[in-house]
Amino acid sequence: MKSLAENLKREALAEGFDAVGICSPSSIPRARRRLAEFLAKNRHGTMEWMERRFEWRCDPSSLWPEARSVVMAAESYAPGFDPLEILRQTDRGAVSAYAQNRDYHVLVKKRLKRVGRWLLEQAEGAEIKVFVDTAPVMEKPLAEAAGIGWQGKHTNLLSRQLGNWFFLGAIFTTVDLPRDEPEADRCGSCRRCLDACPTDAFPAPYQLDARRCISYLTIEHKGQVDESLRPLLGNRIYGCDDCLAVCPWNKFATAASELRYHAPHIPNAPELAEIAGLDDAGFRRKFRGSPIKRTGRNRMVRNALYAIGNSGNRELASAAERLLSDPDPAVADAARWALARLSGCDGLSRRSNSKLTENPT
Repeated sequence: MKSLAENLKREALAEGFDAVGICSPSSIPRARRRLAEFLAKNRHGTMEWMERRFEWRCDPSSLWPEARSVVMAAESYAPGFDPLEILRQTDRGAVSAYAQNRDYHVLVKKRLKRVGRWLLEQAEGAEIKVFVDTAPVMEKPLAEAAGIGWQGKHTNLLSRQLGNWFFLGAIFTTVDLPRDEPEADRCGSCRRCLDACPTDAFPAPYQLDARRCISYLTIEHKGQVDESLRPLLGNRIYGCDDCLAVCPWNKFATAASELRYHAPHIPNAPELAEIAGLDDAGFRRKFRGSPIKRTGRNRMVRNALYAIGNSGNRELASAAERLLSDPDPAVADAARWALARLSGCDGLSRRSNSKLTENPT
C-alpha cells in the first residue's frame, strides 16, 4: 500500500494540488472536546448546523463507518496583491481574497474527483466520498493529522510551504493507506494574527469567538449586526483577511497554480454605491459563479451600508437614502444607521480601520 499512497500523492500533485497527506478517520480525538467547548460557550453564534451534526463533525468515522483512510489535499489561492491595501479605499468594499474568484467548491471538487477516479482504477473494489466544505467534516484538524500543516493561533491552518492561503478538500476511502505524521505547531511566541483582528474575536490563542469575527458577521450572520461592532467592520463587505494577511509564514506561500485564482471573477474592490444599489436579480447576475452568491442580496447590501456609514463620505448618503424603506428589516436598519453616521461625522476619520496593520511579509 505504500507505493499506492506515494503514487496517489504524485497524481494529486500532478492534478494541481500543492500538498497532500493521509490520516485515519479516527485521528482527531481532541476534536470532540474542542468543539463541545466552542458550542457550550455559544461561540458559534447562529450557525445551528454545527450543533445538528456534532457527532459527524467530531468523529469522521461516524460519517462513513466503512472509510479506512482520509486523503487531505491543499490548493493554494495565494493572492498576488496585499489584501490590506483595499482597507484604505473607504468608498469601495473589501472582499476576502478567496471570494474574488470562481467558486472554489466547484474547482477543488472537480480536481478531487479526478484524483478519486484514479484511486478507484488502481484499487479494485475501492469506494470513495469527496468533500469540499460541503459536509460536516472538520477539514482543518484532519489536515493537521495528515501532516499538511497546523492550526495556528487564529485557528486557521498554516503550512511551512503554503503560508495560510489555501483551500482544503478531503477524499474518504475504504482503502487502508499508510498514514503520514502530523505537523507540529510552529507559531512560537508570535501573535500578529491575534493583534491584527479589528474586533478582538480571539478570546485567547487558538480560540475564536465567531460572534465577533467579521467573516462570520458579513457572511453567515443574518439580520442586524450589533451596533457596537458595526464601526469595526470598516469597509469589509464580505469576509476579512486581516489575521491571514499578517502571518509571517506567508513569505513561503506558493503562488496559486489555478489560473482562475489569478483572474478575479469580480472586482476586488467593488464600489459601495454599486453594491448598495443591487436588487436581487442584479445581485445574482453580478455574483454568478462566485462563492458570494450564497449570502444573498440582503446581507451583501446590508454590509455595503455599514461600510458606507463608516466611510465618512457624504456623497454616498444618497445610496443609503434609497434603502430606508427596503423590505428587508436589516437593510432598512443599516440604511438608517449609515445616514446617522454620515450626518454626525464631520470629516469622519478612518477610525473603523484604525487597527489596519501593514503586511510584514
